[in-house]
Amino acid sequence: MVYFILKRLVQSVFVMLAVALLAFSLFRFVGDPVSQMTGVETTVEDQERLREELGLNDPFPIQFYRFATDMLQGDFGFSYRTRQPVSEMIVTRIPATLELGIVALIISLIIGIPAGVYTALRPRGALTQALLLTTLVGVSIPTFVIGIMLIFFFGVQLGWLPTFGRGGTVDLGVWTTSFLTVDGLRSLILPAITLGVYQLTLTMRLVRAEMMEVMRSDYIRFATARGIPYRQLYYQHALANTMIPVITIIGLQFGGVIAFSIVTESVFQWPGMGLLFLESIRFVDIPVMSVYLVVIAFFFVLVNMAVDLLYLAIDPRLRVKEAA
Repeated sequence: MVYFILKRLVQSVFVMLAVALLAFSLFRFVGDPVSQMTGVETTVEDQERLREELGLNDPFPIQFYRFATDMLQGDFGFSYRTRQPVSEMIVTRIPATLELGIVALIISLIIGIPAGVYTALRPRGALTQALLLTTLVGVSIPTFVIGIMLIFFFGVQLGWLPTFGRGGTVDLGVWTTSFLTVDGLRSLILPAITLGVYQLTLTMRLVRAEMMEVMRSDYIRFATARGIPYRQLYYQHALANTMIPVITIIGLQFGGVIAFSIVTESVFQWPGMGLLFLESIRFVDIPVMSVYLVVIAFFFVLVNMAVDLLYLAIDPRLRVKEAA
C-alpha cells in the first residue's frame, strides 16, 4: 500500500509539471495583456516599462521557471487585471464551485444509481423505456440550453427559484457556504440540476449496463440456484460488483463537474472558478488562467488517487496483486 501511494505521488508530480507547462505555454498566444491593462492614451514607453516590470520580455524558459518555482512555494502571482494575489481570488471562488459540484454529483448519484438498477432488473418495463428515452433527451441537449429552459420555466414563468447569483451565504472564516441559508439553498437548485443532468444520465446508463452484465455471470446463476433471496442477490452481491467500475466514472465525474462547470456558472452568473476563468480570458489575465488549469489538474489528480485507493479497498484481487 505504501509503495502504491508513493508511486502515485511521483506520477502526480510529473502530471502537474506537464499541466503547468502546457497551461503556461498556451496562454502566451491569447493576446497581449499589456494592451488590456493600459488605455489608448498610454505611451509606447510606458507599455514597454510595464512589460518589463511583469517579466514579459524574459525568455520563455525563465518565465516558466519563475512561474513553477513560485507555485511550489505557494505564490501564484498577481492578477494583471485587478493586481490582487491570484491565490486569494481562487480561494474566494473555490467554495462556490465545490458546493455546486458536490450537490450536482449527489443529485446524479441519488437518482442515477437506483434508476440504473431498476432499468437493469426490468429491461422491458414501460417505466424503463420512459427513463431511457428521458436520459437520451437529457444527454443530447446542451447544458446551457437546459439551464436557460430551467430559468425560463421555474424562474420567470413560475417565479419559484432564483435565476442568478449565489444567494445568501454564511462566512465560516476559511469557507463561505450557501448550505446554511434558505436563500443560498434555493439559489443552488437550478444550477445544480443543470450541471447534474448529464452526469445523471451517464451514471444511470453505466449502472444499467454493468448490472445487466453482472446478472448474466455464472456466480449469480449459481447463487440463484442455491435459493438466495432475490433482494440479497441483487443488492448485496450483484450491485457490489457492479459498483467497482462505476466508482472510476463517479470519480472522474466529480473532476469533470468541477472542470466543466464554466458553462453553468456563466448561465447562472454563479461566482465560482469557472466564471473567474471566463473573466480572465476576456482580459487576457494569464496568471489567473494558468493557475486555474493547474488547480483543476490538481483536483483530477486527487480524485484519481482517491479512486485508486477505493479500488484497493473494494477489490481484494488488487490488494493481492499490489502485495505481490
